[in-house]
Amino acid sequence: MNQREIGELRRRLKPDKNAITKIYGCYVNSNKQVISYLDASLGVMPQDEAEKYLTLLRRTLTGQLQKNLIDIVFSTRQVADSEEHRLLSALRQTELKDEQVRRQFYDQVIQALDMDERNYLILLAHDTYDVPYRGRDDQDQADASDQVFSYVLCAICPVKDSKAELGYFPGENEFHSRSAGQVVAPPELGFLFPAFDNRSANLYNALYYTRQTDLIHQEFIDALFRTEPPMSADEQKETFHTALAESLDGACSMEVVRAVHQQLRDKLLQHKEERDPEAPSISPKEVDAILHNCGVEEEKVQAFHKSCAAQFGEGVPLNPANLINSGRFEIKTENATILIDPDYSYLVETRKINGRTYLLLPADGMEVNGLAVDLRDHQPG
Repeated sequence: MNQREIGELRRRLKPDKNAITKIYGCYVNSNKQVISYLDASLGVMPQDEAEKYLTLLRRTLTGQLQKNLIDIVFSTRQVADSEEHRLLSALRQTELKDEQVRRQFYDQVIQALDMDERNYLILLAHDTYDVPYRGRDDQDQADASDQVFSYVLCAICPVKDSKAELGYFPGENEFHSRSAGQVVAPPELGFLFPAFDNRSANLYNALYYTRQTDLIHQEFIDALFRTEPPMSADEQKETFHTALAESLDGACSMEVVRAVHQQLRDKLLQHKEERDPEAPSISPKEVDAILHNCGVEEEKVQAFHKSCAAQFGEGVPLNPANLINSGRFEIKTENATILIDPDYSYLVETRKINGRTYLLLPADGMEVNGLAVDLRDHQPG
């Protein structure tokens, strides 16, 4: 799926645009015990309540591709005959109306999922989307729908204790303490099945959502999808940095790191300007070229290439957004951390003075703790 297709589904999740009739769910405590089940008609509940449910579901379609939104790929064997695909297909085909199928799904999630001893709510919804025909002018024609996309959305939301606060009671015209309660937090994970590829159902894929890129809940993926997901964004970044540092060894200089960061950042900026709905990518050969341009020896470039091939796969394109933080250029030493606008990273130099290496950068307009510092030379009187 690309960002345009994800956005198309996300815009449906409003009270007046979707075909969701019911919201189903299961409230689970920290001991993996079911506290209650949810079976609520969306059309008869108050609008603000319906909007809150839809907002939680919509959050599972937000974030960056290949970072928060991860493509789950099923094998041909799984689609043809596997327990995991049959369960997902049964949820979709029954439109979640079969209580036994829902209970089977809940049990599977509860047994596998580790929510760090927190209560949580499993939300499920089924929607049927009459996909409008899109003409050559890239404009939708709502009255010319040529297919129906039937899908299931799942959101798993932590339930947190709220704090007691002072509140106003209109009937008494006074302020009193309001008792603490429990509040449903934004989803930590969720999924869409099947994927909406080329604006149609792709039973070979699901779209998995994780709020935290360093905590993708592998145990959930193993239990429900039984397939190996791509490396998480945080793992990709750490692996890429390790490959650079170890392969280049003494050649991993400030200039090389800055050049790699700048080239990857340029890729992301170009992708943003072009408004490409697909995720940005850079090939290993392009990174090799950056290293060559920095004067890195061929032997070390090849070592880096082999390390990436072993970790990511030969020729597999990488998402630059997963490899760097494009919004900042960070320098850390044993005693200090310096954050620099990437546009001005070229101002930083390293220089050896009296046998010791120093960082040098212009100090024009310097402030310390928000206070302007006078940098004029002060000669003793």
